[in-house]
Amino acid sequence: MNFTKEEVLFALRQVNDPDLKKDIVTLNMVENLTLADDSLEFTLVLTTPACPMKDELKTSCEDAIHRHISENVKVIVNFDSRVTSRRKDAKEILPGVKNIVCVAAGKGGVGKSTVAVNLAISLAKNGNKVGLIDADIYGPSIPVMLGLKGRRPEVREINGKPVIIPIEQYGVKTLSVGMLVDEKQAVVWRGPMVSSMLRQFFTDCLWGELDYLVLDLPPGTGDIHLTLVQTLPVTGAIIVTTPQEVALADVRKAIGMFRMANINVPVIGIVENMAYFTPRELPENKYYIFGKGGGQKIASEYDIPLLGQIPIVQSIREGGDNGNPVVMGDDVVTAEAFKQFADNSERYIAIRNATIEATRPLETVT
Repeated sequence: MNFTKEEVLFALRQVNDPDLKKDIVTLNMVENLTLADDSLEFTLVLTTPACPMKDELKTSCEDAIHRHISENVKVIVNFDSRVTSRRKDAKEILPGVKNIVCVAAGKGGVGKSTVAVNLAISLAKNGNKVGLIDADIYGPSIPVMLGLKGRRPEVREINGKPVIIPIEQYGVKTLSVGMLVDEKQAVVWRGPMVSSMLRQFFTDCLWGELDYLVLDLPPGTGDIHLTLVQTLPVTGAIIVTTPQEVALADVRKAIGMFRMANINVPVIGIVENMAYFTPRELPENKYYIFGKGGGQKIASEYDIPLLGQIPIVQSIREGGDNGNPVVMGDDVVTAEAFKQFADNSERYIAIRNATIEATRPLETVT
């Protein structure tokens, strides 16, 4: 049987990625193409190892080869993954970080830090290099949630400059103001001091190469949020809500802030926390304590994805209190909910990178 690489690539150009709406050759997803007498083999590079369309893409590739070359060709499709990035800035800050993702909420008490911690760990469990910054300066809780209470980050001198080394826990590099001050000490800082501290987390820390840097923002809107968009090329924001109507009103404010013309940070999607209660002894049952469908309602209203629904269960609270996050435990139902949320976050970050122009740091915010 006689066929060429050009013929194979022509056939594969007929296969579109369902999410990115472009053909897989144009997207540079086809690598290591080799031909034999009656077979061919190549690697399909996905944007996330958890791609839900993996089997669909494989079948489409096989069909395209059989349709355009020969039904008798044996097609071997291998898979790899590579996290995409849309950064087009000078990369003077966090040069090794591909995606900077804010986890935000319009109000307190919705479990934002719990979501941020378990999202970061779930991303790391998927094989990504992940960092986590506790940007909630006035209420840092991540040291407790990660079992790092009392730990202090190392400071090294690199090129004559003192540099903070983030602490790694559960495969995630992390840093919090709670690691730098005594837990009994109140953080009473004015806006400029907070901004200066946050900038140090970005400029004076050795983060290295990361696929995702997750930022746990304080609730509401304010100076810290503006400092972030002034300093960093933020990939996008994930908004945390609970199902009830009173929470949705604050979510609208948070989305509105990120969509302001002088901020213009894409909202990746919504995650609904405390979505339902599932007793450990009745894992198939769901009880909607705080109402039902609030997350989907706000997602539909703003035409953004609902990335996940996280149950309210005792193991989440226990994991946060004892420093062993729920995704590291044996609560299968909750761990799977967070995995689906992380998988969807990866997927829609990849779609954002393929379809929306890069976010640039703002020079001024008025």
